[in-house]
Amino acid sequence: MKKTMSIIKSTIIFAVVILLFSCNPIENDTRSASLLYVEEITGTDIEDNEQNFLQSDVAVESGEEGQVTVEADLVSATLGVKTINPEPIYGTSQYNNVILTRYVVTYTRSDGKNTEGVDVPYSFEGSLSSEIAVGSTQTISIVVVRAVAKLESPLIDLRDASGDVVLTVTAKVDFYGHDLADRAVSTTGYITIYFANYVND
Repeated sequence: MKKTMSIIKSTIIFAVVILLFSCNPIENDTRSASLLYVEEITGTDIEDNEQNFLQSDVAVESGEEGQVTVEADLVSATLGVKTINPEPIYGTSQYNNVILTRYVVTYTRSDGKNTEGVDVPYSFEGSLSSEIAVGSTQTISIVVVRAVAKLESPLIDLRDASGDVVLTVTAKVDFYGHDLADRAVSTTGYITIYFANYVND
């Protein structure tokens, strides 16, 4: 009997160890059964053609007097929602849908010079209110460069430079939200931005 109990205990311990090591690491980071992901982020070039990068004009000159204006830059982000378990035992429901609530944009440079307001624009946060159904994708527009950033260093310093002087940064966009059971989800996407004082026709 003692030998049988010992075998049972060993079997239980072994099963628990296997279960722990077989857990999906993604599942350990969130209690939600839904996985929010970025399918793509697209910007435009200076001629307004869709690209997988963004060319941002730091100053737009218009009129005979050469009036200068600054504009915010938008990109399109396609996000999707799927279940962490590809074949959930009980299927899916509206509770697996995700509501996006906010996003945070942070800029970095490949040379490691990342002081905000000196080397790169300041990071910022924006609000969202968009629902994505599980098993589907949705494209939203977000501001990735604020107009005010073009009135601050380092972007305003590019005004007196020619279009050949380009500041290249990577914009990291963190998206946050929750499923309809109010469990937090998040994901991250990236897009390269080329800042310059491009020639305006």
